[in-house]
Amino acid sequence: MTNLIIVAAVTAAALLAGAGALHAIPRLGAAGRKLGDSFGRAPLLDLIVTFFLIAPLVVGPIVAGWWGIVAALVGQIVALQTWVFLHELAHPAARRGPRIVKTMNRIVGRWRNHAAVWATATVVPLFWLVRLAQIFVYPLLTLLIGLPRYKAADWVNVSRHKFEGLVGHDLIWCLYCDWMTGVWSLGSEMLRNVESFWCPIRFASGKKCENCKLDFPDVVGDWVAADAGMKEVTEVLEEKYAGRKERSWFGHPARLTVEGRDVKD
Repeated sequence: MTNLIIVAAVTAAALLAGAGALHAIPRLGAAGRKLGDSFGRAPLLDLIVTFFLIAPLVVGPIVAGWWGIVAALVGQIVALQTWVFLHELAHPAARRGPRIVKTMNRIVGRWRNHAAVWATATVVPLFWLVRLAQIFVYPLLTLLIGLPRYKAADWVNVSRHKFEGLVGHDLIWCLYCDWMTGVWSLGSEMLRNVESFWCPIRFASGKKCENCKLDFPDVVGDWVAADAGMKEVTEVLEEKYAGRKERSWFGHPARLTVEGRDVKD
């Protein structure tokens, strides 16, 4: 029991100290603002996310067994709710003004709204694993088969903390959405390359093609019909990839550029 209390207390204290540091750094002049901006985008953002969301869940069970996960979660929740309280206390005008949480509580009910938003927190480790795959697995595909490289910071970044009036509860959940949407969008872009490279064949289900065309435009582009033959598949692969150094999905903007630079008349 003592170990569990220690895990929860140390977790809460460490996370609150980390949050305090993130608030303080941008106030340390130009260098602090530059560093603070760097923390808001990959790769440093990956370290921040790991520190606040993943590290406690790893250290907890190491120190206190499987129940250490529960203790770490308790520490994380205590730290989060303490930060929310203090942040809203520091911004009384925004706290009393128009807010997302107030509006959604009124629309769907307070308990349903809060239960739903906390339910989304359970998938944080899954998004983190997706990001891990982007860091360690996708670069192998770039090296081995020439799939295009991406600047992760263009997707994996957060900026909603700069939005006027977004404080406390609203801010922390908007930052979560900010991060996870970027991670998911980058993952989708990478999967577009993977799918078109290895299997440019439309789905037999027209409904599935319709549902997937937003995230995978090639499904209604140059993928071969579901009732075509392997000859057509190999012809498409030859047409789209033979002789190319960068092998992107068929609708990728790079196919309208020369070595990544826009084609000019």
